[in-house]
Amino acid sequence: MTKFIFLILLMLSAVQIIKPLGWPGLKKRGDFWKLALAGLMITVLSIGLIALFEK
Repeated sequence: MTKFIFLILLMLSAVQIIKPLGWPGLKKRGDFWKLALAGLMITVLSIGLIALFEK
């Protein structure tokens, strides 16, 4: 699941650099770092949840 989320956000970041998405907070090309930060936070959260519920 984390790899899937990572790939989706990687593709969105690439699109953002080429042509901004125009979503709120993502109006400029330089805002791709926000997508990368969101991906990092989601990945850390999902790994934490997996470790928490693993037996």
